[in-house]
Amino acid sequence: MSRIWIRDVCVINEGQQTQGDLWIEAGRIKQIGAIADVANADVVIEGRGRWLLPGLIDDQVHFREPGLTHKGDIQSESRAAVIGGVTSYMEMPNCIPTTTDRSALQDKLARAKGRSFANYSFYLGATNDNLEQIKRADPNEICGIKVFMGSSTGNMLVDQEVILEGIFAHAPTLVATHCEDTPIIQDNEQAALARYGEQIPISMHPMIRSEEACYASSSLAVALAKRHGTRLHVLHISTARELGLFSDAPVAQKRITAEACVHHLFFCDADYPRLGTWIKCNPAIKRAQDRDAILQALRDGVIDVIATDHAPHTREEKAQPYRKAPSGLPLVQHSLLSLLEHVHHHRLSIEEVVQKTSHNVATIFGLEDRGYIREGYWADLVLVDPHAPTQVTEESLAYRCGWSPFLGHTFPARVDSTLVSGHLAWHDGQLHPHAAGQPLRFHKDRKI
Repeated sequence: MSRIWIRDVCVINEGQQTQGDLWIEAGRIKQIGAIADVANADVVIEGRGRWLLPGLIDDQVHFREPGLTHKGDIQSESRAAVIGGVTSYMEMPNCIPTTTDRSALQDKLARAKGRSFANYSFYLGATNDNLEQIKRADPNEICGIKVFMGSSTGNMLVDQEVILEGIFAHAPTLVATHCEDTPIIQDNEQAALARYGEQIPISMHPMIRSEEACYASSSLAVALAKRHGTRLHVLHISTARELGLFSDAPVAQKRITAEACVHHLFFCDADYPRLGTWIKCNPAIKRAQDRDAILQALRDGVIDVIATDHAPHTREEKAQPYRKAPSGLPLVQHSLLSLLEHVHHHRLSIEEVVQKTSHNVATIFGLEDRGYIREGYWADLVLVDPHAPTQVTEESLAYRCGWSPFLGHTFPARVDSTLVSGHLAWHDGQLHPHAAGQPLRFHKDRKI
């Protein structure tokens, strides 16, 4: 591994901004501060005028491998991730076959080895009949148990309370939930069909996948977690109403935490006429009031994590009419840039962005030696120029699907370099061809 000197950079870490140097050796941060002896540096990166952040840890992505690789795979989507400053990810189980037993999990780990540009971990998915697999899961082998309490198909839709009781009671590690109430959604869709027939407009999406559907499911998850003492992480909060379910206590003291996603922070229902099914996702993008309330909840410490729920589909799939178009957006390449736009407009501070995309994720999931800029930690870092604009063009996209909801938009910042475990994966517009991602490790005393 290269010995890298990052010189005279503004380090954003643990709520502070500090000007100085960083020395990286053997993949880890060896020294922070003024560094005098750099004669043996292999790479010198000039940092003046730039911010150095801990690399983003995205706790919710769908990279589509195995079984759906026409949309994306571990290699293609992790490549886009590091170009965007995401150095670690936690990947979801709803591929083909689903990741619902240890053999499927081992298959994914084998697929990622030597092919993932970013560090990686995988969820074990819950089903209606794999409670024994969940009980036997090794907390140090998976990032968590994923429960689709709505918005999934087949055996991965787990919304019967008797089955949920068993999962919440026996999960050996964190339970991450997708919360939408399926019967409410089905009733809303039937009402829309009665009104519009098959020509339901995309503007109905947030009314079909409604605030009521989200709250009914997320409140059930919180109640189950409180009853069983489960370590619960509720994913992609999309409504202001749900915020009352969560606490503003320090994240290390919480047993129940919440995540927001970048598209729910950036778009609102006013964007449906322009973007149509390209921003169709579950849970739905809702009102501007919901978006603004979620931003405030991030500032207040009510929501703990910002992620993407990156979920690519092909252009042909997304161009279909509302009922046929699948839900999900490709987002990892521009998640940090979208958050830096919030910083630019003073909606979030850069310290809050770092807290929600790196520090808190490491704390919640019990990650070992990642998520902070500290001596001895792995050098997962992203160097950004906060004043150099980035235009999103088709030519710049690294996704296999070849499109983005941000296409044509110009962000006010630029990702200059991304280091993954001390490896310079992205630098000055060039991707290093070596995929250096490592499996994420968890503290042996990981909180459950």
